[in-house]
Amino acid sequence: MNMLAEWDKAVTDLSKNDNVIAKIIANYPKERMEMKNDTLHTLVRSVVGQQISVRAADAIWNRLDDACDNSITEKNLLRLSIEDMRKTGLSNTKSNYIMNIVNANLSELDWEDMNDEEVSNELCKIKGIGPWTADMFLIFRLGRTNILPLGDIGLVNAINLHYNNKEKLSKEKLMKFKEKWSPWCSIATWYMWRSLDPVPVEY
Repeated sequence: MNMLAEWDKAVTDLSKNDNVIAKIIANYPKERMEMKNDTLHTLVRSVVGQQISVRAADAIWNRLDDACDNSITEKNLLRLSIEDMRKTGLSNTKSNYIMNIVNANLSELDWEDMNDEEVSNELCKIKGIGPWTADMFLIFRLGRTNILPLGDIGLVNAINLHYNNKEKLSKEKLMKFKEKWSPWCSIATWYMWRSLDPVPVEY
């Protein structure tokens, strides 16, 4: 299922079934998620964004892009030393994670033929990629429509804000949003992020 092709249907279904998200969707009537058909881009961008704000991640990404002559490719990343990467604001750990991705030959895999669990399992073999990064890949690279990344602090904060007056919901109650928003959890997640950030999230 192509997420962007199904977006209007998702918006209709979510708005009909959930008054809270209906109001959020109405604030962004013409906006859609941008997908990148680039495995390396999505994974490196996800590592850059791990556990930091969208704004901080954007700043580091832009410096990394400059260091790669405005083209983040395997070839250009391999030209950089760990010290070069550190100068962009990346930690030593994240710099090594990015090199692990570059050396993993991921472009040889046929992602489209794998189910969500198979994709996640394959990615998590690489040191530096965990369930959160795998979820970002499933959403932003493969356009899978029903991913609910509860390991994402932004998503959890948005749910707590809009559905529980900023009070923390239990893991069990958060899990119920999978059923509430299915089969459009990825699109619902995008709108949750959008409600918190002045610019749309991209990976």
